[in-house]
Amino acid sequence: MMNLRIQRPFTATPRRQEGAVSVLMVIALAAIAMMAALALDGGHMMLNKTRLQNAVDAAALSGAKTLSQVEGGTSMASATRTAALNTLMQNANATGNNELATAIGGNPGTFAVVELSSRVYGPFSYPGPLDAKYVRVSVPNYSLTGFFWGFVQSFGAVGNKAVAAIATAGPSPTNPCDLAPLMICGDATKYDPAAGMFWGFQFGDLQVLKSAAGNTSAIGPGNFQLLDFGSGGSSVREDLAGGGSVCRNVGDTVNTSPGNTVGPASQGLNTRFGIYNGPVSASDYPPDLVTSSSSPAITYNDSVTPAQTLYKGQPVTSSNGNLTAGSNAILDYNDWKASVAACVAGSGSGCQSNGVFERRMLKVVVGDCTGKQGGSTTIPVLGFGCYFVVQPMSSGGTQAQIFGQFVKECEGDNVTGPSPSTDSGPQIIQLYKTYIGSGTGTPSTDS
Repeated sequence: MMNLRIQRPFTATPRRQEGAVSVLMVIALAAIAMMAALALDGGHMMLNKTRLQNAVDAAALSGAKTLSQVEGGTSMASATRTAALNTLMQNANATGNNELATAIGGNPGTFAVVELSSRVYGPFSYPGPLDAKYVRVSVPNYSLTGFFWGFVQSFGAVGNKAVAAIATAGPSPTNPCDLAPLMICGDATKYDPAAGMFWGFQFGDLQVLKSAAGNTSAIGPGNFQLLDFGSGGSSVREDLAGGGSVCRNVGDTVNTSPGNTVGPASQGLNTRFGIYNGPVSASDYPPDLVTSSSSPAITYNDSVTPAQTLYKGQPVTSSNGNLTAGSNAILDYNDWKASVAACVAGSGSGCQSNGVFERRMLKVVVGDCTGKQGGSTTIPVLGFGCYFVVQPMSSGGTQAQIFGQFVKECEGDNVTGPSPSTDSGPQIIQLYKTYIGSGTGTPSTDS
């Protein structure tokens, strides 16, 4: 009998299986709940990470844009920081960003860090160096609502629910699409931006763009040539007023267009000083932020060899971009830059209420005129120059010239390149891959 009992197979009754199934069900439900919680909180985290990154990107771009406008001003760093934080706050107050706005609590200065640097790879600091060009905005810790996060956290599987973001913005060279219909003949062998040499021209020196009226002489270095961007004086007027949209690239060619278009040229150019003659209006072409220029005007005497630029009868000289004539100071690019910085920072005087940044800056073609003759001809493009207009243009007579200074950089448009700005000419503000450390080249995971 005992043997028979030992050999009988053991079979559990249904009642005995109920406990094991219950345990399995509890484990399965707990796992499902944890996965659902992670999915909900994870989606919430990703959404807010994207919103935060967008806001930080916009803040960095706004800061870098402002920095380009107030560069060299006494309140450069504070104006840049204020612009970046204001943009961050505006994005937080946008529809759908209530949680971000609550986290900032109306005090973005304690929520985000704004730093400046002269190099895109840093080191970054505040207020940063005097030659700063790049702005970095970072949010090291943005704590989020937990939902089920605390339940999952109780198992020790995750840390605090928070995201971070960082962005760097600054200038990059670009080929402009708002070219003025003007060309300067340059020397391809004399280009060294680091030394202040711009295809044979020294940065900051006064350069005269001669009127093309009746000019049939051979093309030479420094001579103004009107470019054929359209037909007739109306196109010249619109293009010099800033209404053109012609793009060129280095290596392209441009066609010169000789002829008497002094009247339309002055009507278009002078809108940048708030002077409106002919079929142009302030609503279409507002003035620059600062329209001041010296009085009397600079004059040009080409009856002597070499020709002279004169102010109050004395030759004009330049030192580091400061224009003088004997003991007389002339309102120049450096003066304009300081005045614009003060206007943007809200502390300037003589600021035009409807003014627009850098309206007095022309983007001009620099061409290789080697072997070319006057009249209509095709010229290879060497590059593009930033030409600051010192004073309004005379509408006729012997003084129908454009007086200005070549400067190292200006605001551009078109598509930017991937590299930071190490060149001269038109530039555009863009975002860069953000790096941590002091030039270590280690990519951040939050950019």
